[in-house]
Amino acid sequence: MTHRVVLVDDSEGDLLYTRLMFERAGLDVALEACETADDALATLDNGPAVALILMDINMPAMDGFELLDALQSRPAAPPPVAVLSSSPNPLDESRARRHPIVRDYLTKPVTPAQLRGLMERLGLP
Repeated sequence: MTHRVVLVDDSEGDLLYTRLMFERAGLDVALEACETADDALATLDNGPAVALILMDINMPAMDGFELLDALQSRPAAPPPVAVLSSSPNPLDESRARRHPIVRDYLTKPVTPAQLRGLMERLGLP
């Protein structure tokens, strides 16, 4: 079964790298890349159900924490969210992990093994 995964990151290079790591992990996913939080919210409203949102914290305009709050305030329950961040600030990780819709926190650069582990932990083989 193919799982729809939304990647949210303002860095084209990071989006490309994460896409490559998903391919190397051999996971059956349909990846949709969004460079802004607003794009991610619009993507959720179109197409089939999203199995996972994998998102950065540090983004312009609406940052990752604001996106988490926006997702939580929507009438429909949000899909599982994992944060993928390069932030060296331990307060960012702590804050993200405390958010009720965050299921995991990964640090860039992510590896294929980390992505396989994430999908297994979420029950998305």
